[in-house]
Amino acid sequence: MSFVAEFNALPLEALRKRSLSATTADVREALVTQQRFGKVIRLFAPLYVSNECINNCRYCGFSRDNPILRVTLTVDEVLREARALKEHGFRNVLLVAGEHPKFVSKEYLTDCVRALHDEIPSISLEVGPMETGDYRPIVLAGADGLVVYQETYDRAVYAEMHAAGPKRNFEWRMETPERAYAASFRRLGIGALFGLADWRLEALAVAAHADYLLRNCWKAQLTISLPRLRPCAGEFEPLTHMTDRELVQLVCAFRLMFPDAGLVLSTREPAKLRDGLIPLGITLMSAGSHTEPGGYTSAGKEHLHQTVRGRIVELGASEWAAPSSVGRASSRAGSSAASPHQNLATHATGQFDIADERSPREVADRIRRLGYEPVWKDWDAALTA
Repeated sequence: MSFVAEFNALPLEALRKRSLSATTADVREALVTQQRFGKVIRLFAPLYVSNECINNCRYCGFSRDNPILRVTLTVDEVLREARALKEHGFRNVLLVAGEHPKFVSKEYLTDCVRALHDEIPSISLEVGPMETGDYRPIVLAGADGLVVYQETYDRAVYAEMHAAGPKRNFEWRMETPERAYAASFRRLGIGALFGLADWRLEALAVAAHADYLLRNCWKAQLTISLPRLRPCAGEFEPLTHMTDRELVQLVCAFRLMFPDAGLVLSTREPAKLRDGLIPLGITLMSAGSHTEPGGYTSAGKEHLHQTVRGRIVELGASEWAAPSSVGRASSRAGSSAASPHQNLATHATGQFDIADERSPREVADRIRRLGYEPVWKDWDAALTA
């Protein structure tokens, strides 16, 4: 029986109070994280290979109807990006792409993983859901992790948020971790995007999903992410709001409920909050992140374009001369909620604005000052050879 069947029978409302009653004091007293993981924080970086997408997701900067600047990196350009991250210390990279089989095929992803395998010991993917058989060549090429967020576990909200494209299939997406496990990924990552539906019910659904995977996909390591919506192209406004205090409560609750699961905190959150959450259960953090393809080396800037109905539309001369304002997340030059027709000459549009702009070294130094050890590499294929 898949998780979909269990999910359909969940009494989410009845479980709300019992599951979210944990406090910071409870976690400090239990010292759960240190017992399981020690005083270490694993560091990783997202590497965006493409922002092409065939889905219409109202909350996402990559949504197909957003007239943004798009690009898909070549395998050589992906390798350049990975080597730049390696120079910063990263040995754990997450390959990220919008869902578009024409530009981001299983063969393309396999080639990317194969090219990076000798440089990066741990490679995970966050891409459009696939069949188990399509995942297997990617695993054989060297990928060890698969991350997929359900976005929202509220069926009605899910249908409203996903207007077109294969992502409209709620159950197909929900069963993705199980297909990935069957393909022999050794790490699975799940989560919800907070800001679309009631955060308490979303948290309960994520908890139920995590519990199912720990019981049924027990050979894989599980990570859980609790990201909040950030500004992006398209100017979508969150439908619900989760406060910093509520996020802290949620991290504490998940740490107590799932002592053996990794908890992920990305640069979506501001530096001060990220620092404060480290002692409360976070085990995996991104640093120095870019959310646009080519963000670390400016790779792909010669091939910038827009895409209309799957057809590449080259930029006109006036568009190449446009002023800078959107993308990397434009946090340094303005909000990416500005007109997507700006910044066409410099780099691809990012998926969302980041909040923590510190460099990888600054994040690592802060982790040490908090009494923890930043870990850049925690896996090598030789361990299972």
